[in-house]
Amino acid sequence: MYRIKTLNKISGIGLKELDENYRFTEELSEADAVLVRSADMKSLELGDNLLAIARAGAGVNNIPFDKCAEQGIVVFNTPGANANAVKELVIAGLLLAARDIVGGINWVQANKDAEGLSKLVEKEKGNFAGNEIEGKKLGVIGLGAIGVLVANAAKRLGMEVYGCDPYISVEHAWSLSRDVIHVKTVEEIYRTCDYITVHVPLMDATKHMINVYSLGLMKDGVVILNFSRDALVNDEDIEKALASGKVKKYVTDFPNEKTANMKGVIAIPHLGASTEESEDNCAVMAVKEVVDYLEKGSIKNSVNYPNCEVAKHTSVSRITILHKNIPSMITKFTTVLSSYNVNIEELVNKSRGDYAYSVFDIDTIVTDEMRNALNDIEGVLKVRST
Repeated sequence: MYRIKTLNKISGIGLKELDENYRFTEELSEADAVLVRSADMKSLELGDNLLAIARAGAGVNNIPFDKCAEQGIVVFNTPGANANAVKELVIAGLLLAARDIVGGINWVQANKDAEGLSKLVEKEKGNFAGNEIEGKKLGVIGLGAIGVLVANAAKRLGMEVYGCDPYISVEHAWSLSRDVIHVKTVEEIYRTCDYITVHVPLMDATKHMINVYSLGLMKDGVVILNFSRDALVNDEDIEKALASGKVKKYVTDFPNEKTANMKGVIAIPHLGASTEESEDNCAVMAVKEVVDYLEKGSIKNSVNYPNCEVAKHTSVSRITILHKNIPSMITKFTTVLSSYNVNIEELVNKSRGDYAYSVFDIDTIVTDEMRNALNDIEGVLKVRST
């Protein structure tokens, strides 16, 4: 029986994926796995029993995944599960920025009780005129699950689309419209495009990537869209660019005290993935990741350990070992197992950065003594057997 702790409301569609082998617990200390959305886990005490954390969403800034790696806790996310929801809001952001729809709506609300409103509308509507996006140049920085969908949708709307991602995966490259112009550097997008949308993860290399330098390369009157992470854009620099007219509009899904009060900002209250369909998709994917790991030892979409998809084992036992990625670990594992007369039927080893994962299918029931001997090897973080 596996124990699951939910730190946020998780879609019931996803929770239905859990069968009678699972029960929910209120105590984090006794949980085998955690399902989470936005709850901040950085200050929480994570128990020795905890094996996995699944974030029903893409970003994991609320999870101490490096600390989890050291404790042998696999952290999963759900890339692509909310991609369509975010794509649709990005397209809405493009239209809101191109035409002063927000200003027009606000004007109607302010004048809704005015006598002869219909005639007044015809007189004032010119104040809210804008531009069409067809034929305009859109730059998409980051061609992951969301970026590819945005690029393809914008192309279908008649935009001239430029994409930049030096690390684009084979899967996403196949999904990208052949009509999207692939450029090698973000500087080409900065210099070329009328609209720029950013879809990259937040890390040291991307923090404040939209700054005084990059803004200086852009066209006058450019529109910036940020539906990825707040800190990708430097607030002080975007404020100055808006005031000078360098940037026509800044559309962000991450308003804060500063940006919400800037003229020229269209601030949306983090609605990118806030659809019923997206929450269902994220929950289903997160639960399936946890189940596959707990029951089979498969790792898919982990942010701190290597992916390692394995079939359900047909041997007597399966041993899974989370460990440091250092030399001679496999030799040490096999030496221990051979000392117990174990025949290894299948072995899989994957590594990623400082961490690695090894799976042994063996013809013997795993004893506590055997498990303890593997745990005692320097560099081993967690040993499980099924």
